[in-house]
Amino acid sequence: MKKIILNKGKEHSLKRFHPWVFSGAISERSDKVAEGDVAEVFSAEGEYLATGYCSQGSIAVRALSFEQTEINLAFWEKKIGDSYSLRQQIGLAENNATNVFRLVNAEGDGVSGLIIDFYNGTAVVQAHSFFIHDNLELISKALQSVLGTKLKAMYDKSAETLPGENLQGFKNLEGLSNYVFGKTEDSEVLENGNCFHVNWEEGQKTGFFIDQRENRNLLGKYAQGKKVLNTFCYSGGFSVYALKSGASWVVSVDASRKAIEWTDQNILLNGFDEKMHQSIVGDVQEYMKTAADNFDIIILDPPAFAKHQKAKHNAVQGYRRLNESAIRKIKTGGLIFTFSCSQAVDRPLFESTVMAAAIDARRKVRILHHLSQPADHPTNIFHPEGQYLKGLVLQVS
Repeated sequence: MKKIILNKGKEHSLKRFHPWVFSGAISERSDKVAEGDVAEVFSAEGEYLATGYCSQGSIAVRALSFEQTEINLAFWEKKIGDSYSLRQQIGLAENNATNVFRLVNAEGDGVSGLIIDFYNGTAVVQAHSFFIHDNLELISKALQSVLGTKLKAMYDKSAETLPGENLQGFKNLEGLSNYVFGKTEDSEVLENGNCFHVNWEEGQKTGFFIDQRENRNLLGKYAQGKKVLNTFCYSGGFSVYALKSGASWVVSVDASRKAIEWTDQNILLNGFDEKMHQSIVGDVQEYMKTAADNFDIIILDPPAFAKHQKAKHNAVQGYRRLNESAIRKIKTGGLIFTFSCSQAVDRPLFESTVMAAAIDARRKVRILHHLSQPADHPTNIFHPEGQYLKGLVLQVS
């Protein structure tokens, strides 16, 4: 196995179980250490620290274990088995009302670079590194071993998550979006008793934003008899929950025509029609300029405005403008569900940005709820960077 030695004093983060080793911390490497190689990491004094895989860029090693181990089928069975046990513990793995959940959440489950979402028998996998992608056959076997007959298929959707600058020379480029095991045609899932068609082949991320499940459920508790505006609606998750809870009128807005088609499909799937719901293809900010001012609830769930630190300033300005528009527009006493999924924008910055928007809008705003990602998207306490989803429920008077 390849060997990496750190500079003196750079071992502390690994000793605190943070899974990343930055390139500047490395003193020596074995000859010919390449992208995806497994290596053992040692301190300058020769103490073993971790086993992980190497990658290009500022994060040079991603730790998979803090004990010396072989990365083989038994390793993957243990990792996936532990992850599945947690989903059983939180009541998602065998739930008649919900058959869609995140099975493996990267660093949150001790496997940096691996996302697995479970859709009613289909495991949709996204590899964020070439090492993970090279191990998909083993991961598939481990999934079959752990899930047994519950697993009907495994779909690889890594084309959009592998490091783009290296794709040209990737030996398995043609297999980046394909079934690794089995094949399924039925894409209908249940979430808290609500029905959704999920297109994991064409949709964003793995096909559905599973991380908003509990926040959609919370919206349902407030939506009865209310007029609801769902912006950046994607496939209409919040809209379906609002209608199921008795909302009097729901408007769904998204710039993607395909997203609006999926929204309309999900509205009909749950038994609702155009008398209760309107879909609009369009830019959200432009729509907000002319939207009615009688909405009781507005949902702001934009895509990540900042995917890296360099984009943070522009992202903050985007969140500020968006929230100011909603605060100005919302009916007196109304609620705003506002979110950021940008890792570069942490919770204090997001909340101060929303506060600045409230100041600009010159309205009184109270925070009712602080929202985050659900339990099947766990955060490793030693890796706070994994807590990416931030949200607030605001009451505006």
